[in-house]
Amino acid sequence: MKLLSFLVIALISMVSFAQNISGKAYYESKTTVDMDEFGSPEMTEQMKKMILERMKSMLEKTYILTFNKNESIYKEEEKLETGAGGGFGMMMNSFSAGVQYKNLEKNQILEEREFFGKQFLINDTITNLDWNVTDEKKMIGQYLAVKATAIKKIDENDLSMARRRSRDNDKKKGDKKEEEAGDTDDIKYTGEETTTDKKKDENDPMNDIEVPKEIEVTAWFTPQIPVSNGPGEYAGLPGLILEMTMHRTTILCSKIVLSTKAGDKIEAPEKGDEVTREEYNKIVKEKMDEMRENFRGSGGRGGRRGGF
Repeated sequence: MKLLSFLVIALISMVSFAQNISGKAYYESKTTVDMDEFGSPEMTEQMKKMILERMKSMLEKTYILTFNKNESIYKEEEKLETGAGGGFGMMMNSFSAGVQYKNLEKNQILEEREFFGKQFLINDTITNLDWNVTDEKKMIGQYLAVKATAIKKIDENDLSMARRRSRDNDKKKGDKKEEEAGDTDDIKYTGEETTTDKKKDENDPMNDIEVPKEIEVTAWFTPQIPVSNGPGEYAGLPGLILEMTMHRTTILCSKIVLSTKAGDKIEAPEKGDEVTREEYNKIVKEKMDEMRENFRGSGGRGGRRGGF
């Protein structure tokens, strides 16, 4: 009840301010990578440190959210490219969003994506998570922030969320195969793969990783800036989101510049072939399946590098 009263009073007291509010919020994004999880056993600590240093520009980024009451555009701050990350970095960037435009009034999000050299423009509705606003509060800079949590579903082909597959999951799959095989009278499942199947799995780059079906998202928002917006695709809370944690990524607002005058003109992106989220996910899945088959067929040597 205390939190509800706080939110009501804060929102009522700032209604007139919200009508003309605009500004920019600067976010520092940092993603952690556990090299013990993804690196090979032969990799030394010095090698792990060197790889992480080369990947730093890919794992640590600055974004700017330019917003008004109903619209926003979120994009990475321009900086010199260092070329860090190599082919791995190029592949992972294919699973990262480019410019993201949100129209809260229309509940619309437009998102630029570059997938293996081809430009797409995803036209979708804003994902309205089922936020649970808690009683926890803390100061972020000069703003009082309130904690909210939600569960977000993850697309199975989103490799930015990939993690090493646990042995428990493999065991469960094996047990499931035995149960399914046990329903037949003429075929007995021994739990052993054929030589062909085993070789095929060994050549599958996806064999050792998995993508979680869902993750918990934690957000800290401030009713002192009554804009139902936030970094990236996130929105739907009664105040600007200042901090977020999801999976291995933390996003923290480092600076806010507010104005009650008309701010920078916010224009929706137009670059790329326009597709729905469902259509885009289908394209990604087909491409990933093709790459896996090429990799398997080449005995794990990579095969041809495909475009569109």
